[in-house]
Amino acid sequence: MNINNLKILFTEEQLQERIKKLAEEMNKFYNGEEVYAVCVLKGAVMFATDLVKHLDMPLKMEFIRLSSYNGNTSTSGKVNAVDISLPDLNGKNVLIIEDIVDTGLTAKFLLDFMNCNFHTKSTKFCSLLDKKIARVTEVEPDYYGFEVDDKFLIGYGLDYDGYYRNLRYIGYAEKSALE
Repeated sequence: MNINNLKILFTEEQLQERIKKLAEEMNKFYNGEEVYAVCVLKGAVMFATDLVKHLDMPLKMEFIRLSSYNGNTSTSGKVNAVDISLPDLNGKNVLIIEDIVDTGLTAKFLLDFMNCNFHTKSTKFCSLLDKKIARVTEVEPDYYGFEVDDKFLIGYGLDYDGYYRNLRYIGYAEKSALE
């Protein structure tokens, strides 16, 4: 894939502005209470890092790693827990931070995992991107940055074959450019 074929969907400025607004909403909700922010690696790391900078409460960060993709661009339809070791979250406020909710399978897996393993004070799900058009299960993020169409997105944590996560913007490529 040629990086020059990417079309910019969200600029760095648009991303940062929306992240600040999301943090304002969360600051109101948590009202200074302690939060465990659980970042889903690898895609959400850029978003999570920028988001927590604007959260005004005692916060601990945890990281989990899941996988649901076959190859470069298609989801397998099955979520694999690569590393999901977490501390005791019973009685804690948990904020799950994800890069994108598309089919909803990963979000459902995570929420079910939390509900089965912990009795949290609150569990909220935040995704930078919400691709409602691709949803195959009924799950909605509590917070999301942008609703997106059914495009293959790259940048700001989202990758193509492991590359381009470091782009400061989110772009998309036409399907023909991915082949």
